[in-house]
Amino acid sequence: MASNHFVLHLYSKETIMPALLDITYVTATENHQLALEFENGEHRVFNMQPYLVRRPFGPLKDIAIFKLARVETGTVTWPGDIDIAPETLYDKSVSSPRQ
Repeated sequence: MASNHFVLHLYSKETIMPALLDITYVTATENHQLALEFENGEHRVFNMQPYLVRRPFGPLKDIAIFKLARVETGTVTWPGDIDIAPETLYDKSVSSPRQ
């Protein structure tokens, strides 16, 4: 007769998913880069260029619109209800010296 065995693994929330970090400051550059500061004080640079061919980011090809980037509720937003997830910004960015 088959028996069912259950193994209970105790994990903290941080073990399963690292804490989400809010963005506290953003500067948009001429070459479609975002210079970011996260709430832990870390500075990172995110290359937005590959995203400009995807919806909803097309309007950001216009550098004037791209440079309107601002921090709102912990992430980067632009006019027209365009935003990008802070976890994407962190995971796909590279560390940068303090700006």
